[in-house]
Amino acid sequence: MSRDVPDLVRQRAESAGPAGLAWLDALPGVVDDVATAWGLTIGRTLQGGTAAFVAEAVDQNETPCVVKIGLAVDRDDAATFARSVGVHRYAAGHGCATLLEADVDTRPTAPAMLLERLGPNLDELGLGTDEILATIAATLRDFWRPVRNQSWLLDGKAKAEWLSAFIESTWEELDQPCDRAVIDRAVALCAKRAAAFDPRAAVLVHGDAHGWNTLLASPPDVMTSEDSTHNHSTHTHATHKFVDPEGLASEPAHDLAVPMREYNTPLLAGDTPVLLRERAESLGRACDVDPDAIWEWGYIERVSTGLVNVADFDGDEGREFLDVAERCL
Repeated sequence: MSRDVPDLVRQRAESAGPAGLAWLDALPGVVDDVATAWGLTIGRTLQGGTAAFVAEAVDQNETPCVVKIGLAVDRDDAATFARSVGVHRYAAGHGCATLLEADVDTRPTAPAMLLERLGPNLDELGLGTDEILATIAATLRDFWRPVRNQSWLLDGKAKAEWLSAFIESTWEELDQPCDRAVIDRAVALCAKRAAAFDPRAAVLVHGDAHGWNTLLASPPDVMTSEDSTHNHSTHTHATHKFVDPEGLASEPAHDLAVPMREYNTPLLAGDTPVLLRERAESLGRACDVDPDAIWEWGYIERVSTGLVNVADFDGDEGREFLDVAERCL
């Protein structure tokens, strides 16, 4: 059976070499096996992801759900998928899609999970950047919870150290696609955030909380005539949940780095450093988090994500991440 693999997922699989090509070849059979095991009828493929095949489905009771097949062509990919399953279980539906089934052992290179089906993401809802950022912040506050003694989660110190090494090595491998000063700034900030890590204050961090991973979980409340006279937006009464958690034990500012790094077009259209500072201040107020820490994690995430996109995907999006970082030197 043929399966429609999104372009970005296909590009990432192809960039992984023979292992990625083997995953693409095996995918139709894997989807059929999962459908049989969990009693599913598979529907349309969902677009937007980069590291998994995701499709709508219904179970034997006609309950809508979503099946996800991970692109786990190396040990790190497999560990990331397994950790994501653990995050779904730990969150138990609070601020994150409810996990219905999971299989991370049967096919190590193509693990699977079954999730509740949510509504459209924030981009599909047509929201402006400010409302997207506010909604992400509100959803993170619902998602965060203490994670002491959760040894299965990578902590913020280890993640900052990993990012430092990744940024250095990837910049060299890509033949230095941006100014060295950008890399030096990011590496220095990695060291600063690693040193600031306090396990006593750590929370469960999503790790990729952007608008495409923030989905409508319940429809907006119906407005009363009194509400409408006060110009209240019905969207502010809706609830949302995340999908695709990476899963970390870190400081809240670490999670706010992702909305900091995204939505580059308005940043490049104006005074970039001022606009970025305003964004950090706004996210900090919304979540009662230090805006300096948000800014620093955001710079790290912006540089690392820009390098990943330059390496793995066609187009100029990776370059935009790095351009914003360069303007903030």
